[in-house]
Amino acid sequence: MTSFELSRDSFGKLVFSSPDLTRPVAGVVPVRAFPIGAPDEGIAIVDADGHELAWIDDLSVVADNSRKLIEEELANREFLPEIRRLVHVSGFATPSTWDIETDRGPFKLVLRGEEAIRRIAHSSLLIADTNGVQFLVRDLQSLDRASRRLLDRFL
Repeated sequence: MTSFELSRDSFGKLVFSSPDLTRPVAGVVPVRAFPIGAPDEGIAIVDADGHELAWIDDLSVVADNSRKLIEEELANREFLPEIRRLVHVSGFATPSTWDIETDRGPFKLVLRGEEAIRRIAHSSLLIADTNGVQFLVRDLQSLDRASRRLLDRFL
């Protein structure tokens, strides 16, 4: 277990308490070091000025109540829908409109150009639409065959 505790104040902000501090610190923020590759490893708790108060090697060792608060805060800060399936692509020339299914529901994205698709690991991609929303393909091999075939036309 870790030697700190998190709670929320009356304004809903995270409050960090530790035996090393003389008083609690309000307005702290959890920040992932590796949000895609290792989302539950390497999390810093930082104050409003960005100073690190605690480092968490593995989120599973954090006390249940603090872990829940960290997960809630990260979910509120990070919006990275994961593409589960490509339903339809308007054309193979860009810009093109994609109908996709994500872990957050169906969506239409407009791909400006092939440069909006970035490989971030061997089988992971980040795809940016024209509005700047980033979509994650965590594992190309986990997509169905038709989705992989459509995506291959742009890679």
